[in-house]
Amino acid sequence: MPLLEGSVGVEDLILLEPLDEESLIKNLQLRYEKKEIYTYIGNVVISMNPYQQLPIYGPEFIAKYRDYTFYELKPHIYALANVAYQSLKDRDRDQCILITGESGAGKTEASKLVMSYVAAVCGKGEQVNSVKEQLLQSNPVLEAFGNAKTIRNDNSSRFGKYMDIEFDFKGSPLGGVITNYLLEKSRVVKQLKGERNFHIFYQLLAGADTQLLKALKLEEDARGYAYLNGDVSRVNGMDDASNFRAVQNAMAVIGFSEEEIRQVLEVTALVLKLGNVKLADEFQANGLPASGVCDGKGIQEIGEMMGLNSAELEKALCSRTMETGKEKVVTVLNVIQAQYARDALAKNIYSRLFDWIVNRINESIKVGTGEKRKVMGVLDIYGFEILEDNSFEQFVINYCNEKLQQVFIELTLKEEQEEYKREGIPWTKVEYFDNGIICDLIEHSQRGILAMLDEECLRPGVVSDSTFLAKLNQLFSKHSHYESKVTQNAQRQYDRTMGLSCFRICHYAGKVTYNVTSFIDKNNDLLFRDLSQTMWKAQHPLLHSLFPEGNPKEASLKRPPTAGTQFKNSVAILMKNLYSKNPNYIRCIKPNDQQQQGRFTSELVMVQARYLGLLENVRVRRAGYAFRQAYKPFLERYRLLSRSTWPRWNGEDREGVEKVLGSLILSSEELAYGRTKIFIRSPKTLFYLEEQRRLRLQQLATLIQKVYRGWRCRTHYQQMRKSQILISAWFRGNKQKKHYGKIRSSVLLIQAFVRGWKARKNYRKYFRSGAAITLANFIYQSITQKFLLNLKKNLPSTKVLDNTWPAAPYRCFNTANQELQHLFYQWKCKKYRDQLSPKQVQTLREKLCASELFKGKKASYPQSVPVPFRGDYVGLQGNPKLQRLKGREEGPVLVADAVKKVNRGNGKTSSRILLLTKGHVILTDAKKSQAQIVIKLEDVAGVSVTSLEDGLFSLHLSEMSSAASKGDILLISDHLVELLTKMYQAVLDATQRQLPVTVTEKFSVRFKEGSVAVKVTQGPQGSGNRKLTCKKKGSSSMEVTVR
Repeated sequence: MPLLEGSVGVEDLILLEPLDEESLIKNLQLRYEKKEIYTYIGNVVISMNPYQQLPIYGPEFIAKYRDYTFYELKPHIYALANVAYQSLKDRDRDQCILITGESGAGKTEASKLVMSYVAAVCGKGEQVNSVKEQLLQSNPVLEAFGNAKTIRNDNSSRFGKYMDIEFDFKGSPLGGVITNYLLEKSRVVKQLKGERNFHIFYQLLAGADTQLLKALKLEEDARGYAYLNGDVSRVNGMDDASNFRAVQNAMAVIGFSEEEIRQVLEVTALVLKLGNVKLADEFQANGLPASGVCDGKGIQEIGEMMGLNSAELEKALCSRTMETGKEKVVTVLNVIQAQYARDALAKNIYSRLFDWIVNRINESIKVGTGEKRKVMGVLDIYGFEILEDNSFEQFVINYCNEKLQQVFIELTLKEEQEEYKREGIPWTKVEYFDNGIICDLIEHSQRGILAMLDEECLRPGVVSDSTFLAKLNQLFSKHSHYESKVTQNAQRQYDRTMGLSCFRICHYAGKVTYNVTSFIDKNNDLLFRDLSQTMWKAQHPLLHSLFPEGNPKEASLKRPPTAGTQFKNSVAILMKNLYSKNPNYIRCIKPNDQQQQGRFTSELVMVQARYLGLLENVRVRRAGYAFRQAYKPFLERYRLLSRSTWPRWNGEDREGVEKVLGSLILSSEELAYGRTKIFIRSPKTLFYLEEQRRLRLQQLATLIQKVYRGWRCRTHYQQMRKSQILISAWFRGNKQKKHYGKIRSSVLLIQAFVRGWKARKNYRKYFRSGAAITLANFIYQSITQKFLLNLKKNLPSTKVLDNTWPAAPYRCFNTANQELQHLFYQWKCKKYRDQLSPKQVQTLREKLCASELFKGKKASYPQSVPVPFRGDYVGLQGNPKLQRLKGREEGPVLVADAVKKVNRGNGKTSSRILLLTKGHVILTDAKKSQAQIVIKLEDVAGVSVTSLEDGLFSLHLSEMSSAASKGDILLISDHLVELLTKMYQAVLDATQRQLPVTVTEKFSVRFKEGSVAVKVTQGPQGSGNRKLTCKKKGSSSMEVTVR
């Protein structure tokens, strides 16, 4: 049984209280929202499609469920697969797993999980692994040719599949047999809006390479084929190209040869190309309508692929031969009839190709006849269907589900009855709905609906769907599970939902209204004999083998069995197969129509629960005793409820269970003691036991906590006491060690002082006082003398620029060595200065002053360093006029230089001669040699120069001076460094003040009209001497560019 503590909802619906449809749906919803997608009804598994990958599969979970029994872990599909496999292996009982549910409920995935579990737990070995791989690889092949995208499901199985997996006595797989049911071949020629044809068509177009497409005479675009719905050629999350490669690999693994794979793809391509054969109206000579093929190229390509004459194929499509006992009559088909023949041919080719693929897989995985084997069957078939428009397909599908429900009820009751008999408990008859009356209504050999349909198809005369419905109304007018418009009118009932061409059957899962339109055609499933014979004549080996009835030598005028009869016979064989095996059920449910994870639509799930008969299943399971369990696990779980069995019980298990239940207040009608199991009638009794167990567990937990806390406190106290004693012992020992250490160190210190005093006392007897100091001074003086003598021998040269100096031999002489080096350098400098003449001394002083003013500030300074200051750059000695401009008392001219004066109005320059004396700065015209501006040195307030390689400078004059009436003077000199250096010294000598020299690219010049801002910028590098370009910018600014 499930462990009820901590479980989500009720894991087994047999224990659901109250038992009704609403509580059942709510329990499924609660578990689904918590991602618990599996629920039990006894040994039946209900599987909800999660529409997402859940972390509950794989080797870890397979190993987990392999080691436990059915009810010991959470509900899971692995648990059912494990029970089926272990029963087959250990009890030698053939098993069958029935997987049902509507499209999109996850039947295909469930069958894959069952097969993957069985493949994982069965034996190992090279041959075994090969068989397992072939069985598993059959899935992608059958899915490609038998699955399609529908409105409800992107990978819907459009056929029923029953696979018998055969094992040897050790439980290792030997092979298997696959049986397919009712392929939806009408999908080949027509699909609903939003649906696709079978996957293989789209996979072939998307995954085949250019060479293969060319060989098959196909184009990649799916919109170019009439049989394909081009609007939905792709499905989200599905890679048709990679799936095509996977199908080819799977076919190779199964055992298909390369030639067989190529032929299968050729036949698939033929079906596609048949849909593009266009038929048009034609008329015979007598005026009767006929038909013909419009596109000759298309029919010719098809003929080439089939190995047929295109004219012969066209004749088979557009005419029909009727044979009687003695003569043949050729009838020409009109366009509608020819289109029907073309579509019928395409459907038959594809349906027979699918059957051939299934048979070919069976040949590869079949088991030798001489081996004894066990069988596990897996049935993956359509669930009960109620659509808006239900036709022949839904009729036979629902008939199959009626038979499966009948099997389920009968086998379930039989299993219950056998268990009661084994345990020696009286069996009481269970009241349930027996759907045998509905099965007889459909399948009765003489008075069933299928029999009436076959009779109507075979009888001569005018036959139509209306005559078939009339016969049903006449035959079943009083049947309790049959309704139609005629029977309702007879009973004076008015039902707007019932059409004139419809009838209704009250199935076990609900009422279904069927439209009889096309019942006759779909049941006949006719393929004209001309087409069969033409296909048999084809040179294509596979296509030729698909139509054996086309052989004229084996031609038979006997009508082939109808589709309904074939399906009825297949269902009968299936039912016989199921009755011979032990059944296991998986009921698949889809929670919503949008394929969204986490979304639960109660109305949709309720409809599916009715179709699957879940509530009926629960009621049948609960008809007698709802719960039963072996004595040993029951006693293990509930022995704590009785003092007689807790904490130990040494007697028999049954006796212990009787002691436990005897100590509780339970009615004797609720319990039954079997030979090996205890039976409990009502879930309420089980819940009462669980509640008592929960309360008892709380009491025991409290008791355990009390004992544990006492033990923990005692243990803690004892540990604290031991720790305190240990810490005290260590502390006292450490304290004594420290005290001993102090005493010992003191004793050693006293001993050392005493020994030292004795040694010094003995030392004074043999040596004079102060001898050590005298020796030390002598040694130091000797080292010093040696150091000075070595330094004398290794003195560097007397050149001023030579900075070498020998290093000190000992660190104690480092300071003295540095002082000696400094003194020696000063001595060299003085000696050098003493050798200089007064004129050289003056020149060096001027160079020193220039360095202080411009070093690191003016870009042209480094060029001026090696050039001596001349002073006269205009030939002053040869020009008496210029000499007369200075006064006699002025002394010699310090600098005579040709400069350029910047015009304050337009920025143009004019040549001038500048004379610098000890008291004045004189500017004169270069041509007239007349003084134009005479400035006293005390009137010079400052000088502004730039940091660039130019000769521009500005003389800022004091506002109170007589020469300042016209403002500051802006000049350009090629000897700017020399000129300003001597001007600086002259101002200092004349006025005892330092002349301010400002180095900047932006300065203000005061002119007569006002102040002008001068901005100096560096222009492009030119060749040769630097050139200045002055431009006046408005009335208050001037730009100077150095090139």
